[in-house]
Amino acid sequence: MVGIKDIAKKAGVSISTVSYALNGSQKVTEETRERIKAIADELNYVPNMAARTLKRQQTNIIGVYLADYGGSFYGELLDGIKKGLAFYDFEMIVCSGEKSHLFIPERMVDGAIILDWTFDSQEILQFAQRGHSIVVLDRKLSHEHVRKVLLDNKGGATLAVGEMVAKQTKFVHLITGSTKAYDSQQRLAASTKELQRFGIDYQTIEGDFTEPSGYQAAKEILASQPDFPIDIFAFNDEMAVGVYKFFKETQYEIGKDVRLIGFDHIEIGEFLTPTLATISYSKHRWGMLAAEKIIQLIQGESTEDEHIYTTFINGKSFS
Repeated sequence: MVGIKDIAKKAGVSISTVSYALNGSQKVTEETRERIKAIADELNYVPNMAARTLKRQQTNIIGVYLADYGGSFYGELLDGIKKGLAFYDFEMIVCSGEKSHLFIPERMVDGAIILDWTFDSQEILQFAQRGHSIVVLDRKLSHEHVRKVLLDNKGGATLAVGEMVAKQTKFVHLITGSTKAYDSQQRLAASTKELQRFGIDYQTIEGDFTEPSGYQAAKEILASQPDFPIDIFAFNDEMAVGVYKFFKETQYEIGKDVRLIGFDHIEIGEFLTPTLATISYSKHRWGMLAAEKIIQLIQGESTEDEHIYTTFINGKSFS
């Protein structure tokens, strides 16, 4: 691998001069900088990021941790994070899996934004205790090096149940996410509390926030010989799409025989027939705020926790 020693030898200058030129220092003339960059390109020089990180103690990269990349939920959120970080001249690397956790203590990233229910909370607190800056989007943690930007899951679930109460529902089928997922826990707690308040019976079917789990849940619901219309609150839109797919294979119609509300307001919901009623919020703003918080933590600025609030979007799937 070509190093700065090779460039210095060919250019007939010192190693420090090459370093100044490649790092934009004003200690070399523009003419020298351009000549050294041309030689570096000719030799196919690639900067050693790890070595530069050790020297500068900063990478200007944030690790964004997700449980998975499936479905259409993450695009808008990641775009918000990317644009938010770019404002501060930072970039992001999207991570998943336990081995990528090492990027934090090894300082391959300057901080972490975490939306990954498989990431253990105790591990996050241990990183924070060592001085690493972290923003969490999916759990309640308190530490001077941790900030929360949480979605108002309880408010959103309460809105959904409120719509069902207004339509005089008699029984509600709740399709949840994983029992370990913070979002699902919050939505379930709010939904059941509200249903109990109004004396409405309900059934819970565990999904995993994926379309196939929504399909399977719908199959289980129909097999239970429910009364019609069937009222379903799917805890995300991906599972709601699975419900659509299942009932499309039956004689029953969404919006007539089956009344359905989702959560997340992903783009595909607007193109379903009938359109999907859902709980909406700005995923882009969620990402932008997360980016802002992590940079403020890194720079030692005063910063507070935030909430992302929800609204109900009318759709013909629940009319």
